Order: sequence, then structure tokens, then C-alpha cells
Amino acid sequence: MMTHQLLILLIIGYIVYTIDIKKNFFPVPVVLVAIGLGLSFIPYFDEFNISKDIIFNVFLPAMLFTSAYQFPLKQLKQNIGIIVSLSTIGLILTVVLLGLSIYFAGGLFTSLTLTSAFLLAAILTPTDPVSVTAILKESSGAEQIADVVEGESMINDGTSIVFFTIFLTMYQTGNGFSLGKFVSELLLVSLGGVMLGIAIGWLMSKTIRFTQDKKYHVMLSVIGAYGAFYIGEAIGVSGVLATVAAGIFVAYEMGKDIKEDTLPQSLDGFWDIVTPILLAVLFLLIGIRGAEYLAFSGWWFAIVIFLLAIIVRFLVIALFIYGVPKWRHEFNNDFSTITLTAWSGIKGAMSVALLLWLEETASGQDQVLISLAFAVILLSLAIQSIGIYPLSKVLKNLQ
Repeated sequence: MMTHQLLILLIIGYIVYTIDIKKNFFPVPVVLVAIGLGLSFIPYFDEFNISKDIIFNVFLPAMLFTSAYQFPLKQLKQNIGIIVSLSTIGLILTVVLLGLSIYFAGGLFTSLTLTSAFLLAAILTPTDPVSVTAILKESSGAEQIADVVEGESMINDGTSIVFFTIFLTMYQTGNGFSLGKFVSELLLVSLGGVMLGIAIGWLMSKTIRFTQDKKYHVMLSVIGAYGAFYIGEAIGVSGVLATVAAGIFVAYEMGKDIKEDTLPQSLDGFWDIVTPILLAVLFLLIGIRGAEYLAFSGWWFAIVIFLLAIIVRFLVIALFIYGVPKWRHEFNNDFSTITLTAWSGIKGAMSVALLLWLEETASGQDQVLISLAFAVILLSLAIQSIGIYPLSKVLKNLQ
């Protein structure tokens, strides 16, 4: 039965992507999620569900590796400072400011503890650039902003997990926050993941020379993508950052030492087929999974949290761009840059994975957090995906 349901989801995904071929500004993820919400009312799909383990173990490694090895190295070098800053210090500021904002705003709607507010903020901090970067480049020519958003998303997927696990432990045990433990864990998990990824990427770049057969190049990339993730998680470092680092290192070696002209085309040919399949199924499942949590009374609070998330992200990005002269001079229009970058911080796969992680350990009193988070994620996917094209055109005309 499940194979039949999966086939139907793949057919739906194919149809949506086919419609999108000549419509550059078609928000594919939000359409897929909306269809998923509709499918949730059909009993045939009641048993077809998605869990945190499925997202982490099946979807994320492939999507992370693909985005990492296809990310232009020139743009990464050019924007590495602001990308890393937004993914680390910026992430800390965002979680703190958003958590405090949710806590104080919650007094008007429901009773949330400070720890639960920070936990909710940690779930809503990761960004997902799916479809947004292409729209930014096509509609406004804002390629640098798109590169920053995509690069930030690759890294903050890993660092956000550290924040989430710390706040989840605090939330479940009632223990206080320890700055020393937080910093040490962040460094161990993050740096350990990056070092593991570099080692696996280096090993892949050496092993790939043993054969000229492109089938085995593709097989090795699959082994590297999932191997980096699984090994990282098994030894207690960031599997996300390990996969990203491996992908970037492979791209670096392909550009520098590996001379086979067919290698990039072989990998692209495979991953460019796999990625849309995974994304189509993932966003359809998000819609099917999220429907059960949306019939709750906290929608006004969810809307407030959604707005607070955009405002906090805007303020944090403004702090970096206005605070660092080098970055301020890199962009033609500060306000336009900050606004587009803030609006492009759409919630997606990682936020859903963290949310389902909370659900697996949740008690009855945690249901309001899960419903709030799902509602905010869906608002972000719908409003920000649809709004990115008209917003970018308006800001471009104001320049």
C-alpha cells in the first residue's frame, strides 16, 4: 500500500515541477505543501507519514550534499565572512531575541515558560533556500544575496541542531542554562563535524581517481553524502556539517586537481534528478503531516510569532551589514539587501525535522508548541515563498 501512495506523490511532484518549467517564479514548495494538506483529508493517506528519522536519515544527507558541492566556490570565498557570521553569531542573536520576543508576546495569548520560548525559537531559526534563490536571481539579479542566503542555510542547519538539543534538554529536565557547556558543545559538535567532512571529502577525492566509470563516481558520491552524515551522528559530531564540508571539499578538488571533464556532469546528472524527487515527496509529506496540528486556537499567536521571526531576522542582518563597513560597501542598497535577505529566511525541512524531534519526546502539554511551530512553518512557506518575487521587484524599482 505504501508503495502505491509513494508513486502517487511522485506523480504529483512530477506534474507540479513540469508546470513550473516555464514559470520561473512559481513557488513549488508551497504548492506541494498545499496539495499535501489537501491529501491529508483523504483516508487513503492516513497511514503514510513522516518522522524525524526519515527526514534526517533519508532526505537531509542528499539535499545537503547536493547544495554543498554545487555551491559556487567563488561565491563562497567572496561571502564566507558574512555566511559564517550569520550562521553562528547571527544564529545565537536570532534565537535569543526571538525567544525573548515569543516569551513576552506569549503573555497575551498563552502561558509559555522562557525555556519553551527559546526551544520554539530554535526550531524556527534554520532557513531553507529552496526555490527562493532562483527567484531572487531571476527577478532582481540579486545573485550575491541569493548566495548568502543559500550559504547561510547550509551551515545554520548544523549549528541550529546544537541549539535545539541544548534547549530541549533544558526543557525536559528543567536544568538551567550553562554558558560553558553550551560553548564547549557547540565547538565540539561543529568543528568535529567540519573536520570529519573534510577528511571524508579528501578520501573521496583520492578514491574517485581509481576508475573512469561515471557510474562508480556517482556511487561514491552517495556513499560520501550518507557516510559523512551517519558517521558524524554516530560519533557525536554534526552529521549535517560533515556532509556539507564533504560536499564543498569534493567541489574544491574537482575544480583544482581532478581533470576528468565528465565528473561534474556525471554527478550533476544524478543529483539533479534525485533532489527534485526528494523535495517533492518531502514537502507533500510535510503538508500531510502538519494538517492534524492546524485545528487549534492559537493562530493569532502563530501569526505574531511569524512576524516576530521576520523582524528579528531583519534586525540581526541589519546589525551585521551596518556594523561591518566592508559588508556595507559590498551591497548597492543596504535597505534592499537587508529586507530581501530577511524575507528569504524561509522555514523548511530542518525546522520540520526539529519539530518532529520534539514531537517524539513530547507530552500532552507540549502539543501547543508543536501546533504553533507547524503553523509558523506553514505561514513562512506560504507567505514568504509567494511574496519573494513581488517584494524583490518592488525593491528593485525603488533603487
